Amino acid sequence: MQYRFLIYISYSYSIPVGEPLEKEIIKCGHTVQWFADEDEGALKIKERPNTLTSIKQVIDYKPHIVLTATNMVPDFISGLKVQVFHGFLAQKRPSKKHIFSEFRIRGFFDLYCTQGPSTTSIFKQLEQKHGHFKVIETGWSKVDPLFPVTETTHRAIPTIMIASTFTERLSLAYNEDVFQEIKRLATTGKYNFKMVLHPKIPQHIIEKWKTLEGNYFTYYDTTNLIPIFRESAVLFADTTSAIQEFLLQKKPVVTFNHTFPHRYLIHTTTAEAIDEKLTEALSPSQSLLENISEFIINLHPYFDGASSQRIIETCISYVHAPKKDIKNRPFNFIRKFKIRKRLGHFTFKSYNKPYTLKKE
Repeated sequence: MQYRFLIYISYSYSIPVGEPLEKEIIKCGHTVQWFADEDEGALKIKERPNTLTSIKQVIDYKPHIVLTATNMVPDFISGLKVQVFHGFLAQKRPSKKHIFSEFRIRGFFDLYCTQGPSTTSIFKQLEQKHGHFKVIETGWSKVDPLFPVTETTHRAIPTIMIASTFTERLSLAYNEDVFQEIKRLATTGKYNFKMVLHPKIPQHIIEKWKTLEGNYFTYYDTTNLIPIFRESAVLFADTTSAIQEFLLQKKPVVTFNHTFPHRYLIHTTTAEAIDEKLTEALSPSQSLLENISEFIINLHPYFDGASSQRIIETCISYVHAPKKDIKNRPFNFIRKFKIRKRLGHFTFKSYNKPYTLKKE
């Protein structure tokens, strides 16, 4: 049977999540289309030949499986709704109920394809609690191109990657002291800096950092971070989920004002200490490397680059599976109204029953 897949995103940072999935879908002989429900994401995928540009086109496409790398998905389109996640658990801040926002159940998904034990364990508890979705661990498609991990070429001037989240109070990109210290270090020739910023960071902040471009500082306007990961010996970041992606290479990360004092990170809270901490990271202790290894086994214990294959196989298997023990999804009137308002499509139609496809 040939299946119709839809890759559903909001922002461009989800494109690298979908691309390995698209490659696997095409390899298996199925059909795949893209759709973005935010202007920023839609602009980045509009040149793709398999992009749907309106919600009406999405409805008419009648997907069998919707791979979602955003928090919500329209309940009024057909198909098995699958959460494949747009990032790792960044542990930025817990909610009022002391659960990280990544674990918030919004009632839109039939299946969660989790990244590793640290997320699977929590989602399995939520599966038991709510009863209207299934959780299966597959690994994460975005990091497939990272494997096999290759050793960073030793350079006389080490490459330091800088990445930042978009939340202002958590982001190093807004910090003037950090800016001035990186500006100073970029003139010394001690490090070669390569910087990426979250697509939702305001343009005036991006332009400010771009003024540092020179022999030892380069700004990259990209969501494809893996080539920069490979070239970099150390990551300097705040609370961005790029930290977890970078750590899969077993390379050190220096964080600025991270929310939690994790043992697998090198922490600093002052700009003056950045140079010292980068030097420490370039000669990491054995205990730090052991802590990193312990962390990533719990985060994403898949190093074969085949998570996309597992996701596609899992979706096809589950779309045909009997779901007599799966409850209907909740009504979610307010959230459903919001997504209709955002997309400009008002309808009473809603797929709340567990989606099952009969084999041809």
